[in-house]
Amino acid sequence: MLLKEYRICMPLSVKEYRIGQLYMIAKHSLEQSEKGQGVEVIANKPCHDPKHGDGQYTEKRIHLSKFSIAIETAYEDNPGTTENCINLEDDDLAKREIVHIDIVHDQYPDKHYKKEEDPKNFQSKKTNRGPISEKNWRETHQPIMCSYKVVKVFFEVWGFQTRVEQYVHSCIQEILLVGHRQAYAWIDEWVGMTMEDLRKYEKDMHDCTNRKVLEDTEIAPNEGAAL
Repeated sequence: MLLKEYRICMPLSVKEYRIGQLYMIAKHSLEQSEKGQGVEVIANKPCHDPKHGDGQYTEKRIHLSKFSIAIETAYEDNPGTTENCINLEDDDLAKREIVHIDIVHDQYPDKHYKKEEDPKNFQSKKTNRGPISEKNWRETHQPIMCSYKVVKVFFEVWGFQTRVEQYVHSCIQEILLVGHRQAYAWIDEWVGMTMEDLRKYEKDMHDCTNRKVLEDTEIAPNEGAAL
């Protein structure tokens, strides 16, 4: 098993982040369906945690016979300074590798890059936040919050375990970087939304995605006749 704890700071409050993250997921699902790409959504399982409170701690799990991914997430209004935010046991702490993901300065995949979504260029019209260029922005910016994600990847096939687990983590790290950067860059689209507004937006995007998938899979009356 390869265990990493990702710490992703955002120039938001936890309250804002909850809306922005859900908005980003809903918008992403529609964009991917419009590009003709498959979309797999792994729903958050909200959990009650006395330390973090309802809605500030989630779990995700994928389990197959020889492959599993487990993700535990907690959110706090700080710059990633809590030593053991998710209360890992000693065995897991000994295995843990901490990875800080910097949405401003980390190398960003060229295929996803958009100048207007680069925090070094972006300035929010509604909140007046940004651009962000300081190397130490996580220590100086207000508001600031951190998403703590403990990710456990296990692949039980001798000879391939290490390479597969490392590859899965590299994919997860890229997804986290892209998703969080976009959630911030789209702040003017979602800031001020209530949870009720967000749920309506999610439903609308879900309906649009379903319509798009159905349109793409429908076969015209004579299509395929030459096959």
